[in-house]
Amino acid sequence: MSEQKHSSQTRLNQIISATGFIRSRTDIKPRFGIVLGSGLGSFADYLDDPVRIKFEQIPHFPVSTVEGHEGQMVIGTFKEIPVLILQGRFHYYEGYDMDQVVFPIRCMIRMGIPNLIVTNAAGSVDPDYMPGDLMLIEDHIKFHADSPLRGPNIDAFGPRFNDMSDPYTQKVRTLARACAEELSIPIKEGVYYYMAGPSYETRSEVRAIRTLGANAVGMSTVPEVIVAAHAGMNVMGLSCITNMATGILDRPIGHEEVIKTGESVKETFIRLLQEILVKWDQDS
Repeated sequence: MSEQKHSSQTRLNQIISATGFIRSRTDIKPRFGIVLGSGLGSFADYLDDPVRIKFEQIPHFPVSTVEGHEGQMVIGTFKEIPVLILQGRFHYYEGYDMDQVVFPIRCMIRMGIPNLIVTNAAGSVDPDYMPGDLMLIEDHIKFHADSPLRGPNIDAFGPRFNDMSDPYTQKVRTLARACAEELSIPIKEGVYYYMAGPSYETRSEVRAIRTLGANAVGMSTVPEVIVAAHAGMNVMGLSCITNMATGILDRPIGHEEVIKTGESVKETFIRLLQEILVKWDQDS
């Protein structure tokens, strides 16, 4: 066996081991996986009969090092809908390779979870998108060279060359817009630009990102969505606009602002996410 194939088999074995451990902790079979970004983790508090598992307890899981991330998995039900929630995620800038960044999503796929909701805190590169706005992700741009699909393909998860024409499932976006309208919650719909971080973007980078057609920029989500699309999951992405990117306003940016804004909109965010979850499950 070549070194590459051996590495691929090792990763698959690690995923099998991790999912086996997760299944041993609960009889619930989730239909939805949800990734909660910076300042947005309180949605998990609304689950019934939750089982909480710290990331460090799960075999082969990385450990979240970012402020505002609880660093745990929560499995339970919301209005009888079985869900698996990640309170926090892993980022390339933390020093993890792409395989590690997407490891939890691969575990969801192995567990047979068909639907994925990814959320994040993002900076606006568009003056029409202000802190506190919620943005439904229509599409993304990633020019960062590394990819979670680089290397030998794991055929159990999807094809060597996968389609990316609808990574944020259009049907689900239509449903999410209807939910927002029903709740009278204003919502934007735009393009998310992925940067590896951890530095915030320069003024020139922000101008370039805006010129390329993005509305918001962040340091997460896209690797996860790539492997979810690779496996054929239905995906919805929701950004909380927490700050204006460098150069849009004449002041510096800090992570404290990201956490504070996420906290200020969490009630609206939770109401919308709950409504989407219920309607999506009914529509499945």
